[in-house]
Amino acid sequence: MASAPPAERWLLIESHDSWAREALHSLGGAAGALGAEVARVCREAGIRPVLIRRYGRVDRTAPRRWAMVDSRPGRESVRWGSLSADEQLLDVLAGRVEGEPSSEPIYLVCTHGRHDACCAVRGRPIAAALSAAYPERTWECSHVGGDRFAANVVLLPHSLFYGHVSQSQAVDLAKQYDEGFVVPEYFRGSGAVTAPTQAAQHFARAAGHSTAVGALRPLAVQQSGPARWRVTLTGSDDNPLLVEVAAHTVTIDARMTCAAQPPGHLRQYTLESPLAGP
Repeated sequence: MASAPPAERWLLIESHDSWAREALHSLGGAAGALGAEVARVCREAGIRPVLIRRYGRVDRTAPRRWAMVDSRPGRESVRWGSLSADEQLLDVLAGRVEGEPSSEPIYLVCTHGRHDACCAVRGRPIAAALSAAYPERTWECSHVGGDRFAANVVLLPHSLFYGHVSQSQAVDLAKQYDEGFVVPEYFRGSGAVTAPTQAAQHFARAAGHSTAVGALRPLAVQQSGPARWRVTLTGSDDNPLLVEVAAHTVTIDARMTCAAQPPGHLRQYTLESPLAGP
């Protein structure tokens, strides 16, 4: 809950090569200069770049693809294009290449084993299940944040993050998304909104408010203390809903990921007052 990293926009880059621990270092040859430049431009523009590949055997004769995804509430969109060379990514980021719009959702599964072994071990069975059901929509991807939640699934264009997904659950999560709903049990939050907003949406759903993807949109976020926020969401019948949340750092005497050593530290949110209309 409230653990989805910032991800308002995405650049998806199909890569047939093995992925370095820092995935963008794989771009443009061994020197890594192009990857560093793509990372810089994306960072300045608020874009999350990830490498993608199909599950299973790769057809290296097929043109590689890229996608620009906008996940901002009310602006959700996907545009696809073909990638003739890694250097073309700078033209994509500059808006000189627009791509073709698509209404098809995208399912990302983190399988970035060089970043953390848990991602590959737990992610690949999820990629297999989703690929069997939705071969054109499913992609393995590089690190998306939150290795401790492996297997991680991200549903685009709404930037919905799910964690600890099992092979038996994966297809149902995708089906629910296609029908316009989130599944709170495994939902980390939407990267298109801030962490306090993600927490407020979680507590609103727990109180019985809508699980529709487009519901509970943020109207205002006001910080009322060092780690406390008042979040106003769209509620039932368009009546605003006020949710007050606070953040706390928790120490856990356990391995957070396959690569980490204890103790671990994480941020948790609590509901500070009953939900109410402002």
